Amino acid sequence: MFWVLLLLLAWAAAGTACTRLCLAAVHAAAVDADAGRRHDLTLYEAAFLSGGPRRVADLTLVSMARQRRLLLAHTGWATVVDPRGRDDMERSVIGAIGPEGQSPIAPVRAAAATADAVHGIADRLVSAGLAVPDGARAGVAAGVRQVRLAAVAVVALGAAALLTPAQSDMPRTLVALWFGLPLALILSCLAIARIEVHPYSRWASPAGQRLLGALNRRVGGDDRTDLTSVAVHGIRAVGEPDLRAAFAHSEPQYWRA
Repeated sequence: MFWVLLLLLAWAAAGTACTRLCLAAVHAAAVDADAGRRHDLTLYEAAFLSGGPRRVADLTLVSMARQRRLLLAHTGWATVVDPRGRDDMERSVIGAIGPEGQSPIAPVRAAAATADAVHGIADRLVSAGLAVPDGARAGVAAGVRQVRLAAVAVVALGAAALLTPAQSDMPRTLVALWFGLPLALILSCLAIARIEVHPYSRWASPAGQRLLGALNRRVGGDDRTDLTSVAVHGIRAVGEPDLRAAFAHSEPQYWRA
């Protein structure tokens, strides 16, 4: 009855992995259904929910460039025109450019994306239930990986049981069926988790995505709504060829608009 021991191991692997994934999914879904209903997104917040920290940095650069307080050359360099930042994000960009007032755009984008101002935006959105906490994203991803490994383990244990010389009168087809049960549990758990966690983007919770959808529908043609398009859609929403050329010169690892 060696196959029974292997079956118990298969059930243990399946049960442990599925339990961990279910707990992670429940934690990720623990967002108040009323979150964000009374929250008016700022442009920085919309940029973060749409594209994360780098989108916030890009929005700041585009906004300052359009106000002629920052020159973004088509060669990929940023030059400070007005050294007085109007908010924490603008001061972060100016600080990233450095005391000489000029720098390639790529390192400026990278430095501004990791500034304390961006962390503050993220913390506010997570507290409001509009952004997905880092721990929730990591927990679900780790849970999915463990369940997939458990599936491989169950298949391997089942194969080992079938290849072991018969030690009982149990038909091999019935042995395979017994191992199919924990495998079915694993596949069902993956399917359910995919349905439950799918509404979450990398950054925005379902409540955050609803606000983004409403914001996107209000986009019009003035400067404010034009910047909203940049916040929601990234650099590809920039209409000025010179500005697009400036960002196109950024190094590939920073070009993720």
